[in-house]
Amino acid sequence: MLALARSCFAIAAIIAAQFCFSPASASGLTDLAHLHARQAALPPIGWGQFCNANPGDCVPQRTVRQNVALTDARWAELVEINLRFNKTIEPVTDFDQFGVVERWTYATTGRGDCEEYLLEKRRELLRRGWPLSSLLVTVVIDREGGGHAVLTVVTDRGEFVLDNQIDKILAWSRSGLTFIKRQSPTNQNDWQDLGRILGRPEVVTASITPSR
Repeated sequence: MLALARSCFAIAAIIAAQFCFSPASASGLTDLAHLHARQAALPPIGWGQFCNANPGDCVPQRTVRQNVALTDARWAELVEINLRFNKTIEPVTDFDQFGVVERWTYATTGRGDCEEYLLEKRRELLRRGWPLSSLLVTVVIDREGGGHAVLTVVTDRGEFVLDNQIDKILAWSRSGLTFIKRQSPTNQNDWQDLGRILGRPEVVTASITPSR
């Protein structure tokens, strides 16, 4: 039941409706440590809903792409924040909570599905001084083949996934997720196609040893 509540099944239908291309080869699409966008993509419907309800958090702005230096302190922040929200937010589907298939919002009720988790993590990391360009809302297909959303954190040691389905923070390439699309690092309201690239657990493409 917990795994069921933690999934975001509504996203699966949106993915199926908007994307119909075959899995991309990693060759030429990634420098191993980082994901690379192919072309522009439509924002998820839920992002538009979230911005209508929270316009101050979606102000159009051009940001400079930054790869945050992943120090020991920064890594500890990621671990602490990811675990805190994974443990304190009660998993529940949007339909059970709001009576609608899809609704992106903050976890003001203490409950939520994947978007509530990632939006709270993103907000807290921004509060602690992480740049907007390094915290990218990302639509994926999860390890069970369901629609899902996670927070991808871009650093100088690679890109890491903050996921409510597991507590361990993994490099994108070892996540077992299929990456569909995400926010542009230079404008949070622009979205980019990631070509359905699969993070294969057996491939090491990012270091989790923070620099000092």
